[in-house]
Amino acid sequence: MIEAAGHIVVSPIGEVDPALCDVVGEETGRSFGFPTRILPLLEEIAFAYDIERRQYHSTKILEKLAETAPPQSVKVIAIATVDLFIPILTHVYGEAQLGGKACIISTYRLRENPHPGQRRISLKERAIKEAIHELGHTFKLRHCPEHTCIMHYCRSVADVDRKTAGFCRHCRVMMEDELKRMEGGVQG
Repeated sequence: MIEAAGHIVVSPIGEVDPALCDVVGEETGRSFGFPTRILPLLEEIAFAYDIERRQYHSTKILEKLAETAPPQSVKVIAIATVDLFIPILTHVYGEAQLGGKACIISTYRLRENPHPGQRRISLKERAIKEAIHELGHTFKLRHCPEHTCIMHYCRSVADVDRKTAGFCRHCRVMMEDELKRMEGGVQG
């Protein structure tokens, strides 16, 4: 783990299961090589609520998260239970500041079951995948065309279920390059 460089903050917003925060912290720490710390940063997010859409504008939440992030944190991943959106989409499972400090995921739509009669994919598995995906964006990774890569764009929970929790070869190399730049204090 890259202890000297700081840590990733896992920040629950609202009534998030502590066990979910723990497992997201463990898996994101393992994926990115940073220790994680659970720390609520925002007490409320009413400022991001859009009354017409009855959803929360995730970009507004990201801005506040980045402002409140502790200086020793490398990245912040918030976990919310509310329905998120950005203006050009009906909903999002998460959003990130590309190459920035903050990202967020929501469990709201990750609870859906698109596979009647099949093994139900757990909320935990989906949340881990979305957390790694959004944190990948903060480490400058973009969407990947490889359907099984964690950085593949998902339009549905079926897409989330189809991809793995790992990076394809190309994204892994890009991620390793970014971590080396960060370790050396070089900005890319």
